Order: sequence, then C-alpha cells, then structure tokens
Amino acid sequence: HIAWDIGAGAVTRLLSRRLKANAVLGNYSRLVVDLNRNLEDPSAFPAISDGILVPANLGLTVEHRAERARALFKPYHEVVRRVTQDWTGAGQIPVFLSIHSFSPKLHGVRRPWHIGVLWDKDPRLAIPFMEALRRAGDIVVGDNEPYSGRHPADFTIDHHAEPLGLAHIGIEIRQDLINDVSGQQRWGSLLAEALESVLSNEALYRSLRV
Repeated sequence: HIAWDIGAGAVTRLLSRRLKANAVLGNYSRLVVDLNRNLEDPSAFPAISDGILVPANLGLTVEHRAERARALFKPYHEVVRRVTQDWTGAGQIPVFLSIHSFSPKLHGVRRPWHIGVLWDKDPRLAIPFMEALRRAGDIVVGDNEPYSGRHPADFTIDHHAEPLGLAHIGIEIRQDLINDVSGQQRWGSLLAEALESVLSNEALYRSLRV
C-alpha cells in the first residue's frame, strides 16, 4: 500500500464511464513522486513510508527530484489544468473529485471507516454526498477521516479546485474493500449512485472564487 492507491484507478474508471466524466490518472508509483503533494513536502519523495525504507529515495539529490518533477509531476498537473480549463473556457463550471484509497491499518492502528470524504471550506458537495452514502446502507463514513481536506497534503484540490472556486471533494476508499474486481464494481456503483443523487444540484456548478 505504500507504493500505490490499491483499487483507486479501477473505481475511477468505473465512475468516469458511469458519470460520463473526464478522468486523469497517474501511471507511476507515488514512491517515485507523490502527485498529490507539494514538491517541497518531504513526503513527495518519501525516504520512509509506514516504517519501510525506500532505498531509491535515500540521499535523493536536488537534480534527481527536479528530473522526476519534470518527467512525471508537471505533465500530470498540466493535463489536470488543461482538462479543467476546457470546461471553464467553454463557460461551464465542473465539479472536481480527487479519488484515492487508504490502508485498513497504519502504524499498527486499525482504521474503521469504509470511506472518507475530505473537504475544507466548501460544503456544497461534501455534506450532501456524505448524507447520501449514509442513506445507502451500513457504510461507515469518515468526515475528514482518515485524512483531512484541511491538511496541505491534498495538493491536487488545493492547486486546481479551490483557486477556481469549484465544488469539490477528496474521496478515500479503504483498500480491502476494493482490492478485487467485485469490490471495485460494488463501490463504483455505490459512489456513482450517491453522486448522481446530489450532482443535480445547480448550486454545485457555480464558482465560489472571490
């Protein structure tokens, strides 16, 4: 789990097809460079992750960091920027989702949530989405758990969605629930149904940018 977000890519593809939404996925391990971190954050090039040393990141030079940023980090965020701009440039305000997965246990501590919804100041999507998930069944929903949208580690939303005032959420799904095809399909459907129930709200398609 330290190397990649298990199951997140498959669920993203399912959601993209179901919702007819654009999707941008990273194709390299986050141990090479974490695309959801500021490049100045030490965890962008982790030398240790969940107690495991990452040999290729020990003593990483400034030049090596810059090369990884040039080859992987900047192209990814340029595509996200361009896709977002295609919508806003056409006079349409999109909703922005950032999808990840989390390990059932970290540093020996079990994490009970099935899914986490990460958000900061804009509740337009987060609150009704969490309510829809809870109505869908026996789902343990984390409100800014196990990670928080108020923490600077959610670089993608901070960099692309918040400056434009886009309605947004970060979604974290527990990895043991989506580590096979049946789990991915189940959670892809659950998330799509919950999202479909709230995405008809016209207030989501207005910019809150000041």
